[in-house]
Amino acid sequence: MNTFRMTLSRRLLLALSASAALPAAAQTEAFPTKTIRIIVPFAPGGSGDITARLVGKYIEDKTGQPFVIENKPGANGIIGALSVKTAPPDGYTLMLATTSTNAANVHMYKNPGYDPEKDFTVVGIIGSSGTFLVVPADSPYKTLADLLADAKAKPGKLNFGYFNASSQVPAEVLGKKAGVEWQGVGYKAIGNAWNDLYAGAINFMFVDLTAARGQVVNNKARPLAISLPERSPLYPDVPALAETFPGFVTSGFLAIAVPKATPLPVQQQLNTLINEALASPEIKERLANEFALRSRPLTLAQCAQQDRDERAKWGEYVKIAKIEPQ
Repeated sequence: MNTFRMTLSRRLLLALSASAALPAAAQTEAFPTKTIRIIVPFAPGGSGDITARLVGKYIEDKTGQPFVIENKPGANGIIGALSVKTAPPDGYTLMLATTSTNAANVHMYKNPGYDPEKDFTVVGIIGSSGTFLVVPADSPYKTLADLLADAKAKPGKLNFGYFNASSQVPAEVLGKKAGVEWQGVGYKAIGNAWNDLYAGAINFMFVDLTAARGQVVNNKARPLAISLPERSPLYPDVPALAETFPGFVTSGFLAIAVPKATPLPVQQQLNTLINEALASPEIKERLANEFALRSRPLTLAQCAQQDRDERAKWGEYVKIAKIEPQ
């Protein structure tokens, strides 16, 4: 009798264990079965918006499920991040994680309302890149030296535009390193910043290479410097800031994240899809040669490590810039 009960208990335990494992396995096999949304926490036209659509289109074609981009700009990416934080953790609401949302905001705001480490998991990194320091094509500033000389001659009179951390922090760091004073003007959308740059309301701004490419190629904006460790092969005539200020490198990254409670099998499936997109010849070529983005497929563990590394790096940038948390 006791032996029978023990055998029955073992069978029941095995059956329960097997049934408990089924939902996750089934979810992995089935995912995705409906529309996937990715929240881009900035206005259309920026590098995140452009590359999110590129990767999203690949995933849509691969899975047969619609991939929808929703732009939710505001508060340096905080509004978009908060909307993903409270979304169902099922893999159908993703966030375009950026230097601002995942690396800089925790250092620039006393309470952004979320913790990138505790509230999100990065499931894929699209790539990393730097920024241009740009002026209008008809600007009197032909070189970085021209801009700095005028700034020194007119303390506090020159203005720069910014619309995220990647555009604000480098300008502040440059001012500190060069010993000049200028004023920052914040914008909700990159398009408004471009308009004011061309209208002469601001003198210069830092813009990531992807978002600035069209303006530079079409000779509307003149790049005076690039924030990469060395000159880009795509723009060999544009000097690196590090040539004038050794060690001055402010690179950032673009990634895709999900709410922390998203099941691991779904995270793994998304990681696989993103890595396949990055490895596809067309996207790989466009990211490198069109957008100057350095990318490579990464595991979930590698994504988490780069996410932490970026946060630490931008903490140092914010300190150098002497930006007081709001």
